[in-house]
Amino acid sequence: MSRMIELNKMRNIGIMAHIDAGKTTITERILFYTGRSHKLGEVHDGKAQMDWMKQEQERGITITSAATTCYWKDHRINIIDTPGHVDFTVEVERSLRVLDGAIAVFCAVGGVESQSETVWRQSDKYKVPRIAFINKMDRVGADFFGVMESVKKDLGANVIPLQVPIGAEDKFRGIIDLMEMKAYIYDDESLGRNFHVEDIPEEYKETADKYHHIMVEKAVELDDVLMEKYLESEDSISKEELISAVRKGTISNNIVPLLCGSAFRNKGIQRLLDAVTLYLPSPLDLPPIEGKDPSDSNKILRRNPSDEDPFSALSFKVQADPHMGKLVYCRVYSGKLEAGSYILNVTKNKKERVGRILQMHANQRENRSDIYAGDIAAIVGLSHTVTGDTLSSVDNPILLEAIEFPSPVVSISIGVSKGVDQDKLSKALAKLSEEDPTFTVHIDHETEETIISGMGELHLEVIVDRLLHEFNVEAQVSNPKVAYKETVLNSATQEYKHIKQTGGHGQYAHVVFNISPANPGAGFEFKNKITGGAVPKEYIPAVEKGIIDAMRKGIYAGYPVVDVRVELVDGSSHDVDSSELAFKIAAAECFKKGFTKCSPVILEPYMSLEITTPEEYVGNIVGHLCSKRGKVLNIDVKANQQVISAEAPLSELFGYASTLRSLSSGRAVHSMHFEKYVEVPFEIAERIKEEKNSNKNK
Repeated sequence: MSRMIELNKMRNIGIMAHIDAGKTTITERILFYTGRSHKLGEVHDGKAQMDWMKQEQERGITITSAATTCYWKDHRINIIDTPGHVDFTVEVERSLRVLDGAIAVFCAVGGVESQSETVWRQSDKYKVPRIAFINKMDRVGADFFGVMESVKKDLGANVIPLQVPIGAEDKFRGIIDLMEMKAYIYDDESLGRNFHVEDIPEEYKETADKYHHIMVEKAVELDDVLMEKYLESEDSISKEELISAVRKGTISNNIVPLLCGSAFRNKGIQRLLDAVTLYLPSPLDLPPIEGKDPSDSNKILRRNPSDEDPFSALSFKVQADPHMGKLVYCRVYSGKLEAGSYILNVTKNKKERVGRILQMHANQRENRSDIYAGDIAAIVGLSHTVTGDTLSSVDNPILLEAIEFPSPVVSISIGVSKGVDQDKLSKALAKLSEEDPTFTVHIDHETEETIISGMGELHLEVIVDRLLHEFNVEAQVSNPKVAYKETVLNSATQEYKHIKQTGGHGQYAHVVFNISPANPGAGFEFKNKITGGAVPKEYIPAVEKGIIDAMRKGIYAGYPVVDVRVELVDGSSHDVDSSELAFKIAAAECFKKGFTKCSPVILEPYMSLEITTPEEYVGNIVGHLCSKRGKVLNIDVKANQQVISAEAPLSELFGYASTLRSLSSGRAVHSMHFEKYVEVPFEIAERIKEEKNSNKNK
């Protein structure tokens, strides 16, 4: 089969925003208007097609990014609807890595909220061109121009308005298209499918002229030829020239086109689809993807978005499917792939067979015999592939940049009820951790407990719920635990000799370390400074391994050690009695002794909080935060609400959602994300050590 849609007619886009801005509703409307679905799915009814997981329908939020495909005016649009809740921010991160463009959705009342900023920064990181859409223009308190200014100020975006609204709140009737200088009035009876175009109402002419002028000025700034024409006469610039200039500026990330509407009331969605096809890039508009030669990491390779180049793709999501087994979602950057063929997992250096290729529509699917450059699809049959792995043709490998994921910050211990198979739990947890790189599982060998870790309480709550409903495992869980870490504040030199005489060969290893703090976030740095072969080269890896083993178990309070630099400066060996095992033991013991001399401390995760509340509850909320070792950084006023920015230790914030509800009579909302690790005060560190020891002795 040959390609069905030309590359320049393809759009790979994501919809991203703060929780409750209306992303999923917009996707549902897009599917309705493009004929992909024949009835409107509503999030509040639990009927949205893109929120297909039981947990999403119950909570009315998106948890996993869902992919779908639709067609609009000869264009094929692959859409990924991403979650807004901060616990699932990894879903946004991995989706943005493989998308060509994005629609950033803002609530006309809430404006730029904390998670809007997070996803905006993530899209900056991957240089993803964006269109901004101000949704919920029908809500009480909707303020299009206020939100536009907020997007400019808070996100530093060079916004170019392409539309202005006609009315707001319950008087929102439609939009004025500033390119055409026409009014689009929507018909409520036909679910917004019908609209009529008319002249701009008299009372909106002045506003329309003002913002048309702003739009033209911003567009011509991007093109020297247009600028010259504009200086001669503003009227000499055609609509086509303006569209071309806005497209060029959007793709180069110099401007952000701004549109508005109300997805729930079906207004403005068709024009949003037009904007996606007009302004967001096709795979051909973006530079070739770069990667490394797996046999020579200094050699940079490039793949053009072309069917003729060798096959290359990035796996960005893994999903356990009860009927199909493991689905691996891939974005194809170059070449083509046929079902039944063999490919190379370059990251793992393993050959994989492509069983089936599926075009996904949320959790529905259709078979495809092949996929081409620019496609997003799911592959069945890849047993070794996980999120972030590069797939390529066997003969022409390329290693693409992997996706980086944050470390989990909350842990709980999990076990099975009596009579339930522990093996069943282990298999289910293995499948879930393969799906989600921010969810980890490990066994605490001292307590024999299974510990699961994630990005927040909701994240782990959803995991436990999925165990019950998808895998039929009824799990028993403990209270959440914080992922503490240990580090040092000072430096020390430590020497250690490991000598053991037994019958036959003995054991001998001698090492001298300089131990010092590394920069925050640097992890573990090991340097071999041995000269003259005092410790033979073949034992150096064993020394490093011994230190890493000791760090993993923790020394000061039994938590993993981070941000430490160790230099191996001296030592000695024995021709007969030295071995890798002896040096591993010596290194671990030397590190433990030296670590205790370097002023060890415990680190705890600090969370960044943004709380939006009516003014009368500010005192209660701030007082409560201060009692929880929190720090208020700023209090702003936004749309008659007070916005409190604060930081507080995660250990003090368990159950904060219900606490905030009672502090504000249910009227305050908050979002929270991991900010940094901070040293724990001494008296609290002592308490943490005692708790850890008492748990060990139980």
